[in-house]
Amino acid sequence: MNIPHSPLPRIVILGGGFAGIALAKQLKNQQVQLVLLDKHNYHTFQPLLYQVATGGLEAGSIAYPIRKVIQEYEDCYFRLTSVQEIDTANNRIITEIGDLSYDYLVLATGSKTNFFGNKDIERHSMAMKTIPQSLNIRSLILENFEQAVLTQDQAEKNSLINFVLVGGGPTGVELAGALAEMKKAILQKDYPDLDIAKMEINLIQSGDRILNGMSEQSSLAAEKFLESLGVKIWKNLRVTNYDGRTITTNTNQIFETATLIWAAGVEGALVAGIDAASLVQRAARIRVNSYNQVKGYNNLFAIGDIAVMESPEYPQGHPMMAQPAIQQGELLGQNLIKLIAQKPLKPFIYHDKGSMATIGRNKAVVDLPNYHFSGVFAWFVWMFVHLFSLIGFKNKAVVFLNWVYNYIRFDREGRLIIRPYKKRSFTSFTSDEI
Repeated sequence: MNIPHSPLPRIVILGGGFAGIALAKQLKNQQVQLVLLDKHNYHTFQPLLYQVATGGLEAGSIAYPIRKVIQEYEDCYFRLTSVQEIDTANNRIITEIGDLSYDYLVLATGSKTNFFGNKDIERHSMAMKTIPQSLNIRSLILENFEQAVLTQDQAEKNSLINFVLVGGGPTGVELAGALAEMKKAILQKDYPDLDIAKMEINLIQSGDRILNGMSEQSSLAAEKFLESLGVKIWKNLRVTNYDGRTITTNTNQIFETATLIWAAGVEGALVAGIDAASLVQRAARIRVNSYNQVKGYNNLFAIGDIAVMESPEYPQGHPMMAQPAIQQGELLGQNLIKLIAQKPLKPFIYHDKGSMATIGRNKAVVDLPNYHFSGVFAWFVWMFVHLFSLIGFKNKAVVFLNWVYNYIRFDREGRLIIRPYKKRSFTSFTSDEI
């Protein structure tokens, strides 16, 4: 791996997401050697993936080079690779580009889409956890309309312009709202020879309300906003299978669609080598103590989505969102320095700063610890928070200018098929290599 030997303790971070970057920043120019590994050479601002998928933003505006984050760090190295296994007995990690020893290892590998073991759904549906996946969704949406203008078969045409989103969390809700706005203001101009009024956007939620991680007030407001945009919301409905064209459910409700976007759940992105006793099997996450130390290990830590810190307040761990990941990364950076200096560690206490979701133009919901609001003001709060949270001045400027332009012109000029996502048939999907 070509990492030089150092007399300083070597801290290896697996993952350049919110947690990994927050930890790396905290360890900047400390008396340690820092090694950061990721399978991408960029950090992804995941809350805005849905805007890439619907043409509101280009991929580069929500990505930031990891090497640029750490370019002024002393004795700090980045390697582009995937980790295959952790050898905890010998304090080594095994990767595609070689092995590396560590003094302290931090797992910040994040999460991946959870298909709950259904291989057919996994094979035929679309996920949206990465930039390549978002670009695939954008291409598929546009290709569906290009194909719809060519076909004479009305059933096939309807299937191509019928979109089903499974999962009523922030991802599903925000993507449904963005698709509804495309239908309202853009697609009818791009495809005047199609009856866009027949386009359907169906949002399926297995529970009795959408945004069930937020307040009931925000959930009801979001549902009202989506229905005003023409989104059909199906609650207490569970998808049981999808063959590439037909969706079956537990109530015999059937949907004919060429596009199923799966946002129904996530699970930890585990790395082989962790003792099974340290894992929470239902969510593929790793149990940690109040210092984010993996239970059963002295020099192994986990932060962010991959970690489960069980407590009376959070019996199933903290929510798999950016804020817990960032806060855990920042505190662990401080604690690792204390651990090396043999000083007492500080336990993690999550400071809930609230949650929010946008449903479209002038429509958003915000939950603060003691206050809930929705509408135009919530939409401006959502934009400010997300703009401020982006890494890099250029990204902030580009996103802001895009939002201003899109608001004034009511347009999304990023609807480009740069990397085609082709379906050979309704039962056989192929894509470009990622």
